[in-house]
Amino acid sequence: MSPTMQNVAPGAVDVWLPDLARFAPDHPLRALLRRADQQSPGTKGYLGGLAERFVVAGGLPAGALTRELMTGDAADASWLCADPAWVQPDLNGVRLLACGQMQLSMEDAQALAKPLKPVFGDAGMILEVSSPDHWHVRLPQGVPVPTFASPEQAMGEDLYEHLPQGPDGRRWRVLLNEVQVLLHQHPLNAERKTRGMPPINSLWLWGGGTLPSHVRTPLKGVVGDDVLLGALAKRARINTVQRTAQAIESSATDWLVDLQDLPVEEIAASWWPSVETLALKQPLQLSFASGERWLHRPWHRWRFWRGSRR
Repeated sequence: MSPTMQNVAPGAVDVWLPDLARFAPDHPLRALLRRADQQSPGTKGYLGGLAERFVVAGGLPAGALTRELMTGDAADASWLCADPAWVQPDLNGVRLLACGQMQLSMEDAQALAKPLKPVFGDAGMILEVSSPDHWHVRLPQGVPVPTFASPEQAMGEDLYEHLPQGPDGRRWRVLLNEVQVLLHQHPLNAERKTRGMPPINSLWLWGGGTLPSHVRTPLKGVVGDDVLLGALAKRARINTVQRTAQAIESSATDWLVDLQDLPVEEIAASWWPSVETLALKQPLQLSFASGERWLHRPWHRWRFWRGSRR
């Protein structure tokens, strides 16, 4: 797919939002939608949204991209994301319930990773804790990069349905089982249980590949805090600005404002006033993770006659 942004109106700020169905009828977003014009739908989901805005030849090597952003040493190696995860068995298998954002300190992350590093080392790999929520595995030269499902694809489903199959996949299934046994026995998880926190009892491996030589995008800049989005923006050599009220209100044509990772209640309470301020100055493409798109231009605020609920 070429980076033409065909689903975003020329000259607009692209505001990326959660699924439309999550917004209640009384959410302030709905007032803006009532005056906006519906556009052709876009791609659904987090990774689909990234792929629609950034073009990377050969797929999306999330491991190498995020490792490079965090530590700058991803070149000339293959990497996997190895994000701390919570899985839970049930009658139908083992479900992935959470991945990343597990309220870990760096000290706790290093303590959890310590007994796992020899396991990866025995397999010729290196486990690195790049940040509390983002761990990586450096693969040895010449080892085929396995295809793993992303957390988005596997969330809530039986994790074994998303692991590599066949003879080549067996080593990964054995490795993951050993990781889960060691994490289940880790005293830090007992402490987390007493604090009412979910255990870190697995790693989710995904996003394998090498650092791309270049990333293409028609965007001129990004406002957001998402790590993979920031990594893509950096590789595409466009500006990335931390998400603040001022940054949103100052967004310019062909910039992306990323809100899709936030609860809709937080968007209403903390960020929507800034979006409304921006809507008075710039055309906005309201792009929902569920695929719907709406275009709001500054003069649309005078469309008082549009009273239908959206």
